[in-house]
Amino acid sequence: MSKPFRKFSIGSIQVAVWENEGKHSQFYTVTISRRFKGDGEEWKNSQSLRLSDVPKAIIALQEAYRQLALREFSQETSQETDEPL
Repeated sequence: MSKPFRKFSIGSIQVAVWENEGKHSQFYTVTISRRFKGDGEEWKNSQSLRLSDVPKAIIALQEAYRQLALREFSQETSQETDEPL
């Protein structure tokens, strides 16, 4: 299984950003999960959030978006400066 491009965690909430190759360009997708200990003390993942998890999820998603937006802006800016005058 491939690894996420980036991960953002707050408490038990984790947002993973995945880099994908499209026909004409790269694109990113985001998954969100909550880790918890199940029966037998083994760690499990769930896509269901408790009410108290929602603010943490919002912060993690905002940070993921911020990082991707900065990356996209940085790439656009570097392409503009590489063009001859």
